[in-house]
Amino acid sequence: MTKTTTAASGFSKKDFEVFHLPGLEERMSGIIEHIRPKFQSIGEQLAAEISPAVGNEMHLHIAKHARRTVNPPNDTWLALCASKRGYKAHPHFQLGLFDDHLFIWLALIYEVPGKRNIATAYLNELDDFIAQIPKQYVVSSDHMKKDAISAAELGYEDWEKLLGRFRDVGKAELLIGQHLAPDDPIVQDEQKLIEFAARTYHQLMPLYKKACLAYA
Repeated sequence: MTKTTTAASGFSKKDFEVFHLPGLEERMSGIIEHIRPKFQSIGEQLAAEISPAVGNEMHLHIAKHARRTVNPPNDTWLALCASKRGYKAHPHFQLGLFDDHLFIWLALIYEVPGKRNIATAYLNELDDFIAQIPKQYVVSSDHMKKDAISAAELGYEDWEKLLGRFRDVGKAELLIGQHLAPDDPIVQDEQKLIEFAARTYHQLMPLYKKACLAYA
């Protein structure tokens, strides 16, 4: 993997503390100053790393939070998507921060118009779907909430319910991946984090590709 030539570190305690800054303007300034440059460096390298496996160029998108006028964001992220124009309406990969953890997701959020077809494709081959998700991974139904469920705690019927809800409830989402604590050495080392995230995305690549086929 090619290392960046710019001096860039992983995420520090100060980056996570940005989400404790009061007010929209102050918090956005912290995100722009401390976090976005790291997203740019990490995202460019991750896009180059996973594009061959995807079979298409993956484009980097960095959350701008442009619609916010009062409430400051509780998290921020980068997204990797085959669409250059936008990512929310497509299956994509994310890497981002809340104040208490870093998340690495295969993200199918509520804006994806084909999520009913995606859920059906997963449910039709549920045994294979479950087998492709490592037990140490976590799952979420809402990208705006910190909470996630350990994949190890989900049985066959739990997955049926979760995917059924993703299929039938308009605002339901499906995010699968990993959480890392702020003090994890991987989080604090850019290259280790890129390698860890890339491994996660490669592990989830079959599910990403199935989502893209069903979505199309």
